[in-house]
Amino acid sequence: MRVIAITACPTGIAHTYMAADKLTETAKKLGFAIKVETQGAMGIENRLTEQDIQRADIVILAADIRIENHERFAQHRCLEVTIQDALQHPRRVFSQCQQLLAQ
Repeated sequence: MRVIAITACPTGIAHTYMAADKLTETAKKLGFAIKVETQGAMGIENRLTEQDIQRADIVILAADIRIENHERFAQHRCLEVTIQDALQHPRRVFSQCQQLLAQ
């Protein structure tokens, strides 16, 4: 499974980056390819390319705020979760991705 994700929290400092790290770490343990874009206090970092988006099987939107350029994912299956879900239950997030793709 190829996953792309966006993480963003209201202050855009710690939780944005901690969630990105947790999703990346968990994806690797599960054998999934992942690229995570962070939208934090420093702006957009590790920006997803059009190629990244086209190749993705699913998009994880782990955000407690509205993300920038949300329309990029209009043609993709998206799973929206909170930052806390990504931090505390990353395996469940990936399980939900698999369930969404199986539908």
